[in-house]
Amino acid sequence: MPLFVRSPLTAAFLTLYSGGFIIHEEPLRTPGQITIDRALLLYVLQQAEPHGPLSDVKLQQLCFLCELQVFAKGLKAFHFEFFRFAYGAFSKDLDNDLTSLRRKGRVENFAVSDQAKDEAIPLLLNAIEGVEVNERVKDILDAVLSVYGAQDSGTITNSVESVRLSTPQDPELKIPIRDIVFHTTLLVPHRIETQAEFTLAPAVVKQLNSVMGYDNRPVIDAQSW
Repeated sequence: MPLFVRSPLTAAFLTLYSGGFIIHEEPLRTPGQITIDRALLLYVLQQAEPHGPLSDVKLQQLCFLCELQVFAKGLKAFHFEFFRFAYGAFSKDLDNDLTSLRRKGRVENFAVSDQAKDEAIPLLLNAIEGVEVNERVKDILDAVLSVYGAQDSGTITNSVESVRLSTPQDPELKIPIRDIVFHTTLLVPHRIETQAEFTLAPAVVKQLNSVMGYDNRPVIDAQSW
């Protein structure tokens, strides 16, 4: 059975698509949000590994489903903006973070490095333990990966394209992603109101930046590194 709560995520579907162009008015992710996104991305990569080979398409769909399901539960964790792509959903933020972690030696292809497994993952899990919202987010990610992790790229893309989203103008109208025009923005995290969100203490953010290879340099300045 699909994991998705079918209630309309009206704030998730951007309406600024006009004449083939997307109007981007969103602010950049904050440094703390980037750190959370990269740490959770490492976690997703590690948890997905036993389910079989990953690809760019499959990883993008897995993270989209994770982010969407977290929102459906009234929470926020990832801060990736997604748009309609030829193969399901795509996030440039996610792609940039994956490239950056590869350059830092924390990911090789789609495998988490031993260093990241020994340092970053335990630090993240320790920050999750005992924090109710963080634990709920982890449980949701685990559940999504258990259902969709074994699907190949084609199957999981079909799963994503079957998801129905609503527009703020007409919340009752639910549109399958497969029927949405290419390049339309699907998910805009900062525009979605939630009951709570995944958080990390500033000291943990600093430690994670260090073990992920970003030292004390502001993460916002290291997005393309």
